[in-house]
Amino acid sequence: MIRFSVTILGSSSATPTSERNPTSQLVNHRDKLFMIDCGEGTQVTLRKMKIHFQRINHIFISHLHGDHFYGLIGLISSMHLLGRDHELHVYGPPELEEVINLQLRVSQTTLVYPLIFHATRCEKPERIFENNYLEIISFPLNHRIPTTGFLFREKQGLRKVNKEKALEIKIPAWAYERIRKGENYTDEDGTTYKNTELTFNPPAPRSYAYCSDTAYYEPAIQTIENADLLYHEATFMNDREVNATDKFHSTAAQAAKIALNARVKRLIIGHFSARYDELTPLLNEAKAVFEESYLAEEGMTFSIPQLT
Repeated sequence: MIRFSVTILGSSSATPTSERNPTSQLVNHRDKLFMIDCGEGTQVTLRKMKIHFQRINHIFISHLHGDHFYGLIGLISSMHLLGRDHELHVYGPPELEEVINLQLRVSQTTLVYPLIFHATRCEKPERIFENNYLEIISFPLNHRIPTTGFLFREKQGLRKVNKEKALEIKIPAWAYERIRKGENYTDEDGTTYKNTELTFNPPAPRSYAYCSDTAYYEPAIQTIENADLLYHEATFMNDREVNATDKFHSTAAQAAKIALNARVKRLIIGHFSARYDELTPLLNEAKAVFEESYLAEEGMTFSIPQLT
């Protein structure tokens, strides 16, 4: 199975606790590592988990509240001190580039590797990354300052050739790529074989949606609909819904309602207020609305299975 997983590096809101660091996650797709947000202490967690952070080539920052990016300059600096020799791409609000450049300038640091900055916008969904297998979409959320979520979505793979059938009708090697792309095959005698006779369906594309800090925001559903896995902040419980509304955050029940309405397969809740030492009540509140709910606990990895 081709790997697609999400590892929780931090799950606290605003301030760290003795048990939880501020928000950060690591997405692994085909053994390529993508970081989402980089709160204080993220690189320490990476070291504890024995994750080689020089393998991280793309970092996505959802917004400029400190609990989502105060660990970034430290990580950038450590990559520099350890002799990184390849590009690092950072995606985030336009002002983030100014923050990074200021920190490097006042510390008189000239990076030994290229840092390439990509400004995100939060007016509408926008594709901000693409390779042969994956695309990443940023999309607007509803927070006190400009904030984006991120959708990691696999591209549709090529069809699988039925090798038994291909050998039976002696399909030449040069025709395989065309057949995998969905073309029919016509042999030397003029007989045409439909592609569905020659191939199997590829695995269904998978997706992971990340909803950073946000109030309850139904417009996001259009982008994250049918995701295999959804992370949605759940800073408070329902008894503090007024607090959540005032601070443009969500409750566990509201996160679950988004998951339910978006028809996702599984929900991870996180960004927990430091007031909560015990997280089971938040999980129970979410499960009462959406059964397939899980806690974003540090060190946990959620795999997204590949289905045919």
